[in-house]
Amino acid sequence: MNAAEIIRHHEGLRLRPYLCTSKKLTIGYGRNLEDRGLTRQEADYLLENDLHDIRRQLVERIDCWDQLSEVRQAVLIDMAYNLGLAGLLKFKNTLAAVSAGRYKTAACEMLDSRWAKQVGARANRLAAMMATNRWPKDFK
Repeated sequence: MNAAEIIRHHEGLRLRPYLCTSKKLTIGYGRNLEDRGLTRQEADYLLENDLHDIRRQLVERIDCWDQLSEVRQAVLIDMAYNLGLAGLLKFKNTLAAVSAGRYKTAACEMLDSRWAKQVGARANRLAAMMATNRWPKDFK
């Protein structure tokens, strides 16, 4: 027996955010997100787990995945992260253009969307990456 086991027993595990008895947003084994939040290391760990899941899903759902460059894969990963896989899959014209190797057309289709208007510079950057197969220069 140790302290972690006692806390697990008392707190219980909740994998979705909830309001605790003190009305604080909480997750896991009673982790108070409002007062404590996450460390950078924890946020990076969560991101890496999410990216692993997204890559796995994209490998299964995008027929030409293995033929895409790392840059173009990163574009689709970013879009799936932002929109969810279901949201990305609604970009039928974009994905058809990607599959056909028409990357400038894919970039235009990306920009011709409500999503592009909502995310602004992000869409412009991703479309440029899709069209040119180059990493953005404004990143370190």
